[in-house]
Amino acid sequence: MSPLIAIAITTGILSAVWGWLAVALGLLSWVGFLGCTSYFASSGGYKALLQTIFCNASGMLWALLLIHGGDLWGAGVAGYVMTGVVATLMCVQAKQQWLGYIPGTFAGCCATFGAAGEWRLVLPSLVVGALFGYLMKASGLWLSQKTLKPRNADGVTDPA
Repeated sequence: MSPLIAIAITTGILSAVWGWLAVALGLLSWVGFLGCTSYFASSGGYKALLQTIFCNASGMLWALLLIHGGDLWGAGVAGYVMTGVVATLMCVQAKQQWLGYIPGTFAGCCATFGAAGEWRLVLPSLVVGALFGYLMKASGLWLSQKTLKPRNADGVTDPA
């Protein structure tokens, strides 16, 4: 089976499991899917999983700074300026290897805004979602390998 089809199958199955688990644990399923998507858009592998989690979490912290910092700088122009400053810093932090995945940072930030700053729900949802993304891809690649037809040394598919 091709890797694409195998990953599609395992993603479908594990998406259903995630939907159920999120409800059972009181987590935000849509935020988990952002964590999952963040992983899928990364380079893949264990290091990319950790980087995804770190960047999602840092994005969450940047969002909390903007949400709670509004009390200091107020609404209006100052708020827009701070949004620009924070967006710039979210990109600059990518100079650090473990924070170098900018889309993951922005996904964590957006998830936090979308969840009205409820970080106690956002953080575990992002982390478990990223883990599910890892499992979806890893299990899909495993399924693909297990179902590939063996080839002879000359590259001809074994008819058996």
